[in-house]
Amino acid sequence: MRISTSSIYNANISSLDTLQVQIAQTTQQISSGQRILDPSMDPVGAARAIELTLSNSTNTQYGANNTAATNSLSLSDGILQSVTSLLQSAHDTAVTGAGGNSLSDTNRKALATDLQGRLNDLLGLANSTDGNGNYLYSGAQGSVQPFVNTAGGVVYQGDDVQRKMQVAPSRQISSSDSGADIFMRIRNGNGIFQAALGAANTGSGTISQGVVTNAALYSSNSYQVTFGAGGTTYSITDVTAGPPGVAVPGQTGVAYASGQAISFNGIQFSITGTPAAGDTFNVTPSKNQSVFDTLNNLITALNTPLAGASAATIAANSQAMSDGINALNQDLNSVLGVRATTGSRLNELTALQSTGTDLGLQYQKTLSTIQDTDYNKAITDLSQQKLILQAAQQSFAQVSKLSLFNYI
Repeated sequence: MRISTSSIYNANISSLDTLQVQIAQTTQQISSGQRILDPSMDPVGAARAIELTLSNSTNTQYGANNTAATNSLSLSDGILQSVTSLLQSAHDTAVTGAGGNSLSDTNRKALATDLQGRLNDLLGLANSTDGNGNYLYSGAQGSVQPFVNTAGGVVYQGDDVQRKMQVAPSRQISSSDSGADIFMRIRNGNGIFQAALGAANTGSGTISQGVVTNAALYSSNSYQVTFGAGGTTYSITDVTAGPPGVAVPGQTGVAYASGQAISFNGIQFSITGTPAAGDTFNVTPSKNQSVFDTLNNLITALNTPLAGASAATIAANSQAMSDGINALNQDLNSVLGVRATTGSRLNELTALQSTGTDLGLQYQKTLSTIQDTDYNKAITDLSQQKLILQAAQQSFAQVSKLSLFNYI
């Protein structure tokens, strides 16, 4: 078989070109640190690298969401800590004000002024923002001020939506809480029922908030306790369907003793003092009462003059103070409950962040294995490729000198 001179030249040039391309690729792999310079070099590895890069990017976004949720919840917890301290202080002030006749009207007004300042502070805390102008407790309406003080009291303008953030492939966490749940929807009384004085009472009797002794027997009914002649006996009627009501079995014409427990139909409370004939006391299912209304009621009670007041006025004031103190306890429990759930969410976020960080490191390690240059191998390959190129060049130089004229 005869091989032409042009074929020899073409074959050697092609071989040299291939070697030079290989050297250029290896040099670029070393300089860039990337083993896969284009998908054709390793189609399977390139596809896997793209998949891992996308997964790592998604995981990074989850981490960013986690950080944002953590910051929001941490800020909220700090604010609720301030609310807790404020309510505890207001509770102490109310207890001092509940001294009744032991305090002068001037002293009681000073306590009312103190509570007014705390009410204003509380309104400010409830309208806190996240630093970016978004209100923390307005639900999904971050730009809407949640609480506004009107002539009829503080009203809530937000919604009940909790802002959620995706912090893991299958986990969303609420990064906010509805202000209505924290500050507005607090059950009055003991949380199950509310005991109150009749509006037309003339005696000095007051009623405790009581307890539920058997939940199976209490069906959220409404009851009225009415005192008979001389205020020495009482009768209880079920007024759920409206007055005059239905007599409760065994609770008609019962002898009254101040402070003695009154128990029936799964509930228990006591009445103290000296009720007058016709005085009534009402037991109704608990309803929502805002913490702002609680403080306003206490302020009103402390601003009510007691010097020279009737026994009925003093009793009503004492009842208002007692109810307010009890309501503040309910308010505190509500805030502490929210703080407990906030702490639980923060703990979960910490755990998820740790898991996400470990997963991100694993993604990066796997990516490095697939697409990063193995410098030891690349440098060895480059040296070998240069040696082959040099040998090929020298061989071509020798072959290109061959000619039949040398033998003629």
